[in-house]
Amino acid sequence: MTPQTIAYIESQIRQEHSPEQIAGHKKKRKRYGKHDFRGKIPNRVGIEQRPQIVAAKKRIGDWEVDTIIGKYHRGAVISAVERKSQFTLLGQVRHKTAAAVQQQIVQRLHPHRRRIHTITTDNGREFADHETIADKLQAKFYFAQSYQAWQRGLNEQVNGLIRQYLPKQTDLRYVTDDQLRFIMDRLNHRPRKTLGFKTPFEVFCNGSRFKTTRVALMS
Repeated sequence: MTPQTIAYIESQIRQEHSPEQIAGHKKKRKRYGKHDFRGKIPNRVGIEQRPQIVAAKKRIGDWEVDTIIGKYHRGAVISAVERKSQFTLLGQVRHKTAAAVQQQIVQRLHPHRRRIHTITTDNGREFADHETIADKLQAKFYFAQSYQAWQRGLNEQVNGLIRQYLPKQTDLRYVTDDQLRFIMDRLNHRPRKTLGFKTPFEVFCNGSRFKTTRVALMS
């Protein structure tokens, strides 16, 4: 049980694979050696090249993005969390393809493009169109190291909160925009101790010279 094997097993458990499925898939992977094919994304830029200011959470505009997978891997919800304010945006895709994920990320973040400096994701193939996302949003795109969930710890934490409303047994193909707006409203207007009991909405909008309404931010 090498560290690589343990990390692989844990990653498969998070995807709700059974022990039998993990064991069977592991045997097939041996044909290809020890490479992690999740990381084979063209022109990938690693998190080690990300500016240090992002880790400090001193500015608005650095986002973590992830996909929440539905029951039997049917459908997904895109979660985008701004690191300093914890402000969260959600979008739904029926099929977790790179094209669909790219389109949904751009659609959700574009209204806030003036408040986007960087985007950080894991190495899922659904983020293969990262260059298109970066170009359309005029942002820098970075990838965390494989199996290092702590590098996107805020995203993982917020995903846990989202699961209160969208349990793992939910078929996410049929989640509506109204449901996602409800969840965003609850999360973004919940006071947080880490924010001095301000809400993510208040912190995200504080000091903004753009007049942004609550309704607009939730859309």
